[in-house]
Amino acid sequence: MKILRPRIQTAFTLVELLVVIAIIGILAALLPVAISQAKARALRIQCANNVRQLGIGLQAFLADNSVYPLRSNPGFRNGAYPEHNTMWMTALQYSEFSFPGNTNRIRFSQWSGEGVWKCPAANRPIDWPQNYGYESYGYNAYGLSASTDTNILGIGGHHKWVDLNGTAPPVSESEVVNPIEMMAIGDGFFGNNGLIGDGSWNLWRSKDATTSTYLSDAEYADSTKRAYARHQGKANVVFCDGHVESPPLPFLFTDTSDAALSAWNRDHQPHRERLAP
Repeated sequence: MKILRPRIQTAFTLVELLVVIAIIGILAALLPVAISQAKARALRIQCANNVRQLGIGLQAFLADNSVYPLRSNPGFRNGAYPEHNTMWMTALQYSEFSFPGNTNRIRFSQWSGEGVWKCPAANRPIDWPQNYGYESYGYNAYGLSASTDTNILGIGGHHKWVDLNGTAPPVSESEVVNPIEMMAIGDGFFGNNGLIGDGSWNLWRSKDATTSTYLSDAEYADSTKRAYARHQGKANVVFCDGHVESPPLPFLFTDTSDAALSAWNRDHQPHRERLAP
């Protein structure tokens, strides 16, 4: 027994060592995953802070004008709705956010991808169509409406402009029935039935969105996959009352419940007919 005891002890020591090595190997395999998830969460939080700041800018615009910014304002050069500038992004930038010097002299392309306008997890794909811009954040301008509807359900104007002098009247603050549950600005995603485009200055769910050439080109560049990868299957959204949420992408682009659909529309109704073929 005196001779066998050291051998038995040695055997136990080797087993323990192998167990320790196995545990270290498992931890080493899990570490990159944990680091990647932590980084993704940090980027989502930074993006949520950007969206919150955009929401603050939107609230300030409302306080100053009692209406929501127009999605686009082609009549601006002819004096139509000067406080709205050329579109919702420039309206917020030039009236509520500031740069040193004369902000109106700074080109859109110089600030649209910087500061609060840049999601840290959204980068223009290499194969993105050259004739399209790639924006981080979109505006719930249309709701569930098509862009050509005469009574648009979003907050970007009552209908799309017809010509340079035909800009639609903006949506008043009082027209949003339930601001706590209506989305205003969020990650620049658009689509329907689970198909998602990215890089847009619209936050939009509509049958009209899924038939656009823009989405076809975006999907060619794996936009749905990118959308799910950006924030771990979620999107950062600020609502009309100023609070921020991170709803799952299926809630935005697949779910047909009243809660999911009414969150797009200023009358707080689901309007399923707008999604019908």
